[in-house]
Order: sequence, then structure tokens, then C-alpha cells
Amino acid sequence: MKLPLMPKATAIWLIENTSLTFQQISEFCGLHELEVQGIADGEVAIGMRGYDPIDNNQLTKEEIKRCENDSSAHLELIKSKVVDSLPPRKKDTKYTPLSLRQEKPYAILWLIKRYPTELSSAQIAKLTGSTKNTVEAIRNGTYREAVLESKSPMDTGLCTFADLEKALNRSRSRKEIQPVE
Repeated sequence: MKLPLMPKATAIWLIENTSLTFQQISEFCGLHELEVQGIADGEVAIGMRGYDPIDNNQLTKEEIKRCENDSSAHLELIKSKVVDSLPPRKKDTKYTPLSLRQEKPYAILWLIKRYPTELSSAQIAKLTGSTKNTVEAIRNGTYREAVLESKSPMDTGLCTFADLEKALNRSRSRKEIQPVE
């Protein structure tokens, strides 16, 4: 069930400006009926300003009138055309804390040394949360800083052993599928 923006503030406005029942307001705002009663009594959300659902295109005056005339009716939230027209979000890249970001080149070097032909630059970049350009620069020795030591990406927390194993199995199965010339 879709709820209005700022449900408590919307409930405050509905209590102050309509003759809707506490039950209707609580169902619409996703609040408990006693919480709505507490708002009306001034015990809950003290000092909070009301949020007008009509001005903010969440309700119409006609919808409020319909529900005021029939205490068993339920308020219907206006469906947004904007949200429905947006494309689905792509999966975001995982966040790497600042303390681990400096470990990425070492983990990349470790993967390159251990699996030079098995893992592609794209797979290494995905495992470490880096870019293909960075992986290629480390592989070619043109990275902006000299990376002399290597650290396991599992030990630094950049990926899990299961992630590494999955990437290795994927690359090995691709090499088996490719015809030998």
C-alpha cells in the first residue's frame, strides 16, 4: 500500500482541516489510530506543521468530500505519473570505505599475479570495485604509483572467496566452450 509523503504532517493537516474519522486518517497515513488520536489531542507531533496533501497532489478535494460523507470509505492516494514513467534503477556499485580504497591496487596486483590469464580485466575490476583502466595500468606497469606488494582481496575485504571462485569458474567455463583452432 502506498503512503503519502510525510504521513504525520499529512495526518495533522487532515485532522485540522477535515471531518474525516481517526480510522480513515490512520489507514491513509499508515499510522495507528491511537497515534492519530494523540495528534488530535496535542500529545504527539507537538510543534509539527501540517502538510497539505491537496497542494502536493496526493489527494483531491472531491476524494476528501467523498470520504467525509461516508465514514466507511477509504481515502485513495493519487497515482503519480512521474514515478511510473521512470526507468528501473540499475544496481549500484558497492560502496568501498576510505580505509579500503588504498588497498585496491594491492588486491588488483595479487589477482593479476595469481590468475594472469584466467581473470579478465573486467572481472578483476568487478571483484575489487575498481575500473578496467586501473587494472590495465597495473597490469602494464603504468599505474601512477609503483605497486610493489600484493594483498589478497579476501583479506582486505574487497571481495569474498565465493565471489572469486564464481569469477574463476565463469572464466574457465568460457575457455572450455571456445573452440580450439
